This record gives sequence, C-alpha cells and structure tokens, in this order.
Amino acid sequence: MQKLKILFLLFASLAFKNSFAQPDPVVVEYIKKYKDLAIAEMQRTGIPASIKLAQGIHETSAGTSDLVKRSNNHFGLKCKAEWTGMTVKHTDDAPNECFRKYDSPLDSYKDQSNYLKGTPRYASLFEIDPTDYKAWAFGLKKAGYATNPKYSQVLIKLIEDYDLQDYTMIALGKLKSGQETLAKNEGKNSEIIIPGEKPVVMPPEAEIVAYSKKETKTDYPGGEFKINETKVIYVKKGTSYLSIAEKYSIPLARIFEFNEMKVQEVVEKDQLIYIMRKRKVGLNEQHTVKPGETLADIAQTEALRIESLLEYNFLQPNMQPAVGSVLYLRSKGPGMPALATGK
Repeated sequence: MQKLKILFLLFASLAFKNSFAQPDPVVVEYIKKYKDLAIAEMQRTGIPASIKLAQGIHETSAGTSDLVKRSNNHFGLKCKAEWTGMTVKHTDDAPNECFRKYDSPLDSYKDQSNYLKGTPRYASLFEIDPTDYKAWAFGLKKAGYATNPKYSQVLIKLIEDYDLQDYTMIALGKLKSGQETLAKNEGKNSEIIIPGEKPVVMPPEAEIVAYSKKETKTDYPGGEFKINETKVIYVKKGTSYLSIAEKYSIPLARIFEFNEMKVQEVVEKDQLIYIMRKRKVGLNEQHTVKPGETLADIAQTEALRIESLLEYNFLQPNMQPAVGSVLYLRSKGPGMPALATGK
C-alpha cells in the first residue's frame, strides 16, 4: 500500500510538472499577432525582436491587461512631459497615473522604439550585441525601465520558454520566416489584429516589407529640410531633375554629384534628393539593413557619402549586406557585416 501511494504521488507530481511545461496558448497567440512588428522594429531601430516581444507579453499579460485593451499601450509607457498624444488613466505604481494611448498596436511598437532610441540613459543598450538578450534584459533594468526587481529574469524566462530568440535571428537574416519553432508548430502565416478591425493575414516577409515601405514614405516633410545637417528634399517619381536644379539654383551636374547617381532625366522612384554634398560622418552610430535596401539607399537615408559607408564597414561597391546586419556610420566597425546570400 505504501509503495502504491508513493507511485501515485510520483505520477501526480510528473503530471503537475508537465502541465506547466506546456506553452500558454494566450502567449502563443500574442506572439503570432505581433512577431512581425517586433521583427520590423528591430530592422528599423536595432532593438532585439526577442526583447520587444518579451516586454510586450509581460507588460500586457499577453494582450489581456486592462491597460492594453483601453489604450493599445503594449509597453507600459507613461505620459512623461514630452508626450502630447492621447492619454488614459491607469493605476500602476500609484493611483490614476497617466499612460500613453495609441490608435493601434503598431503605433505603440514604434513609439517605444523611438523612446528607447531617443532617451540618453538607454544609449548603452545599442552598443550590446542584439543577439545577447540577457545583456539587453539586464541593461533595461539597470537603466530604470521597470521597478520590478526581477524584470530582467522575467524577460529572459519568456525568451527562453517561447523561443523568442528565433525572431531576432529572422530580423538578422540568420533564420528564414517559417523556420522558427512557433511556425513549425502553429503554421507559417501570421496575423496582426488591431482592436475593432478585421484581422489581416499576411506572410511574414511581405508584412515586414510593407511595414518598411510605409516607414520610408511617411517620415519626410514637404519642401526643404535637413538630415545630418545636410539640405535635402523628398521628391516624387517622375519629377524632372532639371526642375529641381532650377528651383534651388544649383547646376544640374551638381545634383547628380551630390546624390552619387548616374545622369538621368527624371526621378525613377519616390526618394530623397540632396541639394548639398552629403557628410563624411553619419549622425547616427549605426544603421540596421532593412529588406530591399541597397548601400546607395542607406547612404541617402543617412545623408552619408557612399565612400564613407564602404570604408567604415570594410565593403566594396558590389557587395550587399544581409538584411538585419548592422552598418557603422561614424567610424570603422569591428569587421565586415554579413553579406546577402549570393553576393
């Protein structure tokens, strides 16, 4: 009888343990909905997709918290003095605190990335290898992102329990969409659901490219402005280069010289056109290569001369860096970045 009781307790214990080993379907659903946003944000800003997803899961209780339902705020960002957008009251560290409110999850993901990139106390994070999720997790806590003393451990456990590192590797071009653990178990399509809207199902790579194109087209104002202290305009496809030269009183040959491009009659696509020579040193420290970007595209985006971009990254003009690889813009990097397959 005693042996039977011991065996019963042993099997009960194993069953109890195994029940907790199973992934939480609510968390899995959150990952499926938002993994492409995390990948796209990593490619735009360098924040590891694994960290982004873990933060979103934790801060929103995998999309079920009262705050996220009322505000689309996936990262617990409070208003702060600089916030001029919509707000919502929510009790967190204190009663009725002011939190940011967004029209969609996409806006929340973008705003949190911009917040980390633009806040000096988080600057050291962007010097960490994006695959080192533990260093990023501890770095966030050290910089004061959260008051929970176990915040780092929570993020690390989520990343390891749900194989979130796979999405960092996809963003870096080291793993293909569909090869990650979740895709093998749950199917390869992903869906991003915005409350109140019909779910849209897209292949992950198409979603990332569409997202990246949207970023490019909406970031620039009309008329003359500056990038990296360099005068530039954003022009539409079909615009005559001669009309640009005449409008800004610049010799036509200089337009092509400033933009390091071949002589042509009209602009071939919507793009940035510089009306003064680009800089030898970038404003940003690094640039993460997005889908479809060439070295010429990156040089235009960063107002940096192609010769400098090549020199800093040990590249030749005919080389194409892999999607997700990091390029250095102000000084020489540690070595040549990973190259696109077949290049």
